[in-house]
Formats: sequence, C-alpha cells, structure tokens
Amino acid sequence: MKTTLDKATRDGLIKRVSSVHEHSPAQWGKMNAYQMIKHLRRWEELANGTLQAKRIFIGRIIGKLILKAVLKDEEPIRRNSPSAPETIVQDASGDIAAEKAKFMELVNYNAANPIHGFVHPFFGKMTHQQIGQLAYKHIDHHLRQFNV
Repeated sequence: MKTTLDKATRDGLIKRVSSVHEHSPAQWGKMNAYQMIKHLRRWEELANGTLQAKRIFIGRIIGKLILKAVLKDEEPIRRNSPSAPETIVQDASGDIAAEKAKFMELVNYNAANPIHGFVHPFFGKMTHQQIGQLAYKHIDHHLRQFNV
C-alpha cells in the first residue's frame, strides 16, 4: 500500500500539490483550492499533535472497523467523506503558496519523525505506518478532487 513514509511516493504527492493553483477547479465538494491545501496542512498538524481534535463518539464504536476497511487496499477514499471539524477551513482565500510550503514541510517532517500515540478523532489510536497510509490516501483523495 502507498504511504507518505516512502520518499518517492511523498515526492510524487508534493509534485502534484505544486501543480495546484488558486483557480484550480474542484470536481466535487465545497472547498476551493486554497481551502483544500490548508485543510491538508491542518491534517498533517493533527497527525503530529500540533493541532488538537476531539474524539467523535461514533468513532469510538466503529472507528477501528472503518480504518481497517479504508486501509485494506488501494481504493481511493470515497467522495464527500466527513472531515474533523478542526481541519475544516472557513476562510475562502489566503496565500496558497505559503500553505503549500507549510504542507510540504510538514509532510516531510511527519514522515521523518515517527509519530507515536496519535489518536485520530474518528479512527482512534493509529500506528505510524497507518498514519502514513491514511495520509497518502487523504492527500490523493483531495488531489483527485482537484483533478491533479
């Protein structure tokens, strides 16, 4: 399974992120390109613990089962999947180049520094390997959303 822990895979994602521009159109969903890049940055902050998020009650019940289903194969994450409220971006515009740079720095940092004790708001406690796999699927999902 692809993972952001693999440098070649991570570099491919970064190249795809680099091609997103302010006016890149979304194929589905409510986010514009700036919001999507900032959302990806916030997810990386969530994974390394610099952004805190509350556990979702239903996730405590079925989160592990859903995580297993999501990570079982290369199938992309389904469209319009819910997001942790803490990662949703309200501001509609900003410096997309700065957000890209922050995201790229964080995705590289998170891959190089094993994350222990991460508790996803829905899926619960995850291993560093699971984080890398989910991060890949999450980033790929949003890049597909913007056709890159």
